[in-house]
Amino acid sequence: MGNYNEIKPEELNKSPFQMIGNDWMLITAEKNNKTNTMTASWGGLGIMWNKNVAYIVIRPQRYTKEFIDSSDTYSLCFFDNKYKKQLAYLGSVSGRDEDKISKTDLTLNRYEKTPYFEEADIVIICKKLFAQEFKSESFIDKELIEKNYPDKDFHTLYIAEVEKILVKNI
Repeated sequence: MGNYNEIKPEELNKSPFQMIGNDWMLITAEKNNKTNTMTASWGGLGIMWNKNVAYIVIRPQRYTKEFIDSSDTYSLCFFDNKYKKQLAYLGSVSGRDEDKISKTDLTLNRYEKTPYFEEADIVIICKKLFAQEFKSESFIDKELIEKNYPDKDFHTLYIAEVEKILVKNI
């Protein structure tokens, strides 16, 4: 972690709307000494239960869900735009079908037991606190179901405590 400085969550000076919604992130976890990752553009950062948290959502068919469910921790990695092609690839190919990480020029590393990518500008190490599947009866705006869940493959919401935020030295 020599290439990174740890900052407090309050010191993060980038917009989560930009980071997650426009720049995307990699959600990465480990299961049985194997790592999988997926690109995501839905999620957020905030405060819950008096803790700094990150929340992500994963559909049931995503292979990474098995890894998130099997692990206590995961990482959220944010990259410079020059890595957009790799993020697009990692979001469109399943780790079930191939070792997709090895087909990119990204370098897998670990912070303690949590995998992350060395090329990331920002790494958020997360410890799971909560998981719950979305249910159709919970939606107040039913149009969201029609628009986002025509196959009824509702996401699982994960809320995790932000254990560390690591920012790459420039």
